[in-house]
Amino acid sequence: MGMPFLTIVVSLFAIISKVAGDDEFTPVMSDERVVFQTEYGDITFGFWPEVAPVTSAHIFKLARMGCYTSNHFFRVDKGFVAQISDVVGGRTIAMNDEQQREASKTVPLEVVPGVKHHAGVLSMARGGNKNGARSSFSVLLGDAPHLNMEYAIFGKVTEGMETLRRMEDLPTKREGIFVMPLKRVAILATYWYRINHPEPSLTMPDSQKCEDDLAELLLRFKSQAEELQRVRKKCLPV
Repeated sequence: MGMPFLTIVVSLFAIISKVAGDDEFTPVMSDERVVFQTEYGDITFGFWPEVAPVTSAHIFKLARMGCYTSNHFFRVDKGFVAQISDVVGGRTIAMNDEQQREASKTVPLEVVPGVKHHAGVLSMARGGNKNGARSSFSVLLGDAPHLNMEYAIFGKVTEGMETLRRMEDLPTKREGIFVMPLKRVAILATYWYRINHPEPSLTMPDSQKCEDDLAELLLRFKSQAEELQRVRKKCLPV
């Protein structure tokens, strides 16, 4: 699989001009959408590559490779965040070598003044190393100004906040700083697609788009083949 959707050069001066004299602004969202399917409903989100180009490309590539399938929301802290586990260790399905290599990569801290942590915003999780984020990220469930400029914001939920509200009602337990659901909140399946945006925030060569379209078809074919085998084993005599 080739380079991911992000092949743009971000202009620092353009970003500065947007926030200069203004306390907050909403970035342009790219055409790509990723969908996480759970038993409580779907969650669809898009990317803000002008704010976090490296992070956006990394998370989108992981999603395209199916790395988040069988992962889970290990943290659901009502009014604060719903956090997805790092895919290395968070999945129930074993990863192949390519997935393992990509999921083990780290991304730098990318922050822009004026882009703030509000409900629906996607924010990278990390440990003490500000440039050590890998694949775990949080969906904000409310305002969290103390996270601004400390954690990379790279996108926002476009559909499915009602799914997250259902998760907030689940019974939880506290372990240290984490509020965790008693029941495993699994990401059952994932997929991605593109929309037609009037002002696309990125461009892609035709050859790259063809490669991505082919990769998406192959992933769907593989998923359907696996589902067919599961149904066959369940419904047909051995």
